[in-house]
Amino acid sequence: MLRFWMLAMLLVSNVLTTFAQDQSVQMADTLRQEGKIYVVVACIFVIVGGLVLFLIRIDGKLSRLEKESRSAK
Repeated sequence: MLRFWMLAMLLVSNVLTTFAQDQSVQMADTLRQEGKIYVVVACIFVIVGGLVLFLIRIDGKLSRLEKESRSAK
């Protein structure tokens, strides 16, 4: 679990440094001016959040199966 959080922090810091760069993207500027960028960001957060929750559920199920297989031996 510690590896997961370390990887998550590495990815977040990587994304933050990308946003810190001073580059202008025409599509992003247009979306920002029209107020639609917030919809795009919200959709990205929902998708990433769903993936994270899915992976946490799968990890829990796998841990439970491993624990049951160890106790059955």
